[in-house]
Amino acid sequence: MSTNFAVNYETQPDQYRHWSWRIDGEIATLSLDIQEDGGILPGYKLKLNSYDLGVDIELNDAVQRLRFEHPQVKTVVLTSLKDRIFCSGANIFMLGLSTHAWKVNFCKFTNETRNGLEDSSRHGGLKFLAAVNGACAGGGYELALACDDIVLVDDRSSSVSLPEVPLLGVLPGTGGLTRITDKRHVRHDHADVFCTSVEGVRGQRAVDWRLVDAIAKPAQFSATVAERAAALAAKSERPGMAAANEGVKLHPLKKKISADGVDYEYVQVVIDRHKRTATLCVSAPKSPVPDTLPAIQAAGDNWYPLQMARELDDAILVLRTNELDIGTWLLKTQGNAQWAMQSDAVMLQHAQHWLVRETMGLLRRTLARLDVSSRSLFALIDQGSCFAGTLAELALAADRSYMLALPDDPASAPQLQLSELNLGYFPMVNHQSRLQRRFYEEEAPMQAVRDLVGQALNAEQAVALGLVTAAPDDMDWADEIRIAIEERASMSPDSLTGLEANLRFSQKESMETRIFGRLSAWQNWIFNRPNAVGDKGALKVYGKGEKAAFDMNRV
Repeated sequence: MSTNFAVNYETQPDQYRHWSWRIDGEIATLSLDIQEDGGILPGYKLKLNSYDLGVDIELNDAVQRLRFEHPQVKTVVLTSLKDRIFCSGANIFMLGLSTHAWKVNFCKFTNETRNGLEDSSRHGGLKFLAAVNGACAGGGYELALACDDIVLVDDRSSSVSLPEVPLLGVLPGTGGLTRITDKRHVRHDHADVFCTSVEGVRGQRAVDWRLVDAIAKPAQFSATVAERAAALAAKSERPGMAAANEGVKLHPLKKKISADGVDYEYVQVVIDRHKRTATLCVSAPKSPVPDTLPAIQAAGDNWYPLQMARELDDAILVLRTNELDIGTWLLKTQGNAQWAMQSDAVMLQHAQHWLVRETMGLLRRTLARLDVSSRSLFALIDQGSCFAGTLAELALAADRSYMLALPDDPASAPQLQLSELNLGYFPMVNHQSRLQRRFYEEEAPMQAVRDLVGQALNAEQAVALGLVTAAPDDMDWADEIRIAIEERASMSPDSLTGLEANLRFSQKESMETRIFGRLSAWQNWIFNRPNAVGDKGALKVYGKGEKAAFDMNRV
């Protein structure tokens, strides 16, 4: 790809610089020991266990490997190897040096990583405990907030804090404000005091205010953590030690990178820099997928749904971070619809098996990552397409979908086909299926779609059901698509991002949508304001011995 493709989201344990893990039966411990000189970019030191994008790439990889490679693990304990400090959050000097786009993409990825912890707990049974064994501030506390349980060492000095407002003139960037209210139900006046103080809250008050779940003296801390981790494990649906030898190794993805594209086995990305578009084409299975659990296990990370999801997830991340001026993503598919539907049937049949459940979880999170990406999404359903079952979610995720009508050649006409998995197995971050979002959960159109699950639909039927935006015939197809793409490319990317975010997430709200919407929107605005990033802004002068100069006008 272009030289702009600087960030690689793939890593593996022997390449980690900041995290290490230990597995003891059903409990895994992920320990944070951030190397000061290990920043993903030059120009800052990661002091006091502060993190940047590279640290979170490792965390994302580690959790993914625990999901798939170690099915016996039921609880993950997150802790620190540094003395008297858990994590001081996002590195302030990195934020002060970063472009606005870098800060926003960094916050979005860390949000998704933390949302992923909660998603695994909710759907996959992998539980998380934050063993806060030292000072815990900002993004460090936000990481703890994403866990199911927080234990704070009661050593008279360790505290939890969200000091971004008083210290930096910005907001907690990865869900802190939302999680203390929506998730932990911290009383709003307590939250106001907490979020405007630098020193934070420690000891029994942290428990009383619901900021942590338990405290323990240093001598009892390890035992308390072990006891609570075991209690969480008892609630898990993971198979535990019975599956200790069933883990699936996640190998590096096989991909070919060129100046304007990247080819995986099932995902192809082609960039047209003149038109500012990226075409993402996702392929159906190349043969029927293994349909028995032993065969699925033997296929490992080459099992089609798992491999395709990993490839699509990587493509989304790489495009989103490294190709900022490619504003329109054209979503296409290709292949055998029968094999795509058979893949869905296999997942549905074995949905309760841990490996299939984790694969469906990865698909759910990958599709949700697509939803929250600030790019225009157009689905193009043309000849050779395979928008069938799970692959149809790409069309349902799109801001617009165009389906080629060939009334004079029905044998060659593309078709759209839904499976049971489209009816709620891959919810968006607002916990709705994309069909529910599309039809505002109105029963009549939902029932009409349910009645035709499994049937191949032509353009006329898809339009009648409300499943596509338009169905140009072969005479108008090229011009209509060209005009739509050119019109989109001429509009302000800023206004399109706001437009799409508002239209994609309607009706239903969740903690995740409030984090991505309300909190992120305000943070993005504040990141542009001189009080934060001006020459005398708090984020710019932090650590320089200077005092921030604020414009005191309320806007």
